[in-house]
Amino acid sequence: MSSSSQPSGHGSVKSYVTGLILSLVLTVIPFGAVMLGSFSLPVNVGIIVVTAILQILVQLVMFMHLDFKTEEGWNMLSFVFTVAILALVVGGSLWIMQHLHLNMMIG
Repeated sequence: MSSSSQPSGHGSVKSYVTGLILSLVLTVIPFGAVMLGSFSLPVNVGIIVVTAILQILVQLVMFMHLDFKTEEGWNMLSFVFTVAILALVVGGSLWIMQHLHLNMMIG
């Protein structure tokens, strides 16, 4: 089956492999930054947050086939909803972890 005969909603093997490689790289980067220990805590947190956001975007585009080419507004609405949920989850998690850290300090 050639790529031109595939339904428009499905990606090619090349896009899946590219998504997999990007996902693996975006997983190894924060792991390496934390394991090397050569960065400060705020820099490590920044690296983790940025790569997590990029990871979600890569997975949405490469695996979920979210694009802005369709004429219906559903993909755009899905993207806006995803960004809103992402902001709530990441922002809320960082806020909770910061407050837990401050409240668990002894002294």
